Amino acid sequence: MKIAVTYEDGNVFQHFGHSEYFKVYDVEDGKVTAGTTISTDGSGHGALVDILKKYEVDTLICGGIGDGAKKGLAEAGIRIYGGVSGDADQAVENLLSEKLNYDPNVKCNHHGEHEHHEGSCGGHGGGCGHHH
Repeated sequence: MKIAVTYEDGNVFQHFGHSEYFKVYDVEDGKVTAGTTISTDGSGHGALVDILKKYEVDTLICGGIGDGAKKGLAEAGIRIYGGVSGDADQAVENLLSEKLNYDPNVKCNHHGEHEHHEGSCGGHGGGCGHHH
């Protein structure tokens, strides 16, 4: 198993498509055997997926990630654990011990603000400021 983490200053970097570094962890028998930091040359999400494939990564831990990148990773057979922040090494340990807090529906908030709020303000005390 190989886990990559979007990496900056020891922490999980929050924007997959802007990652300048990944830290790639080799995992055997549920333990990290090696960790290597690789530079991405800041090359956009398509190239980032190619880099992960080149390093035979099968799992990615990241912060925010756009739909295009998610699709590319899915096509490459890479599992995504998004919405993760904090210490990168700890995130990997947490994943291996099945304690990782991640968001399966994570989005990168900088692409396409097409949020649909139907139903969330249905007048049932939805907290929309209509309290007199």
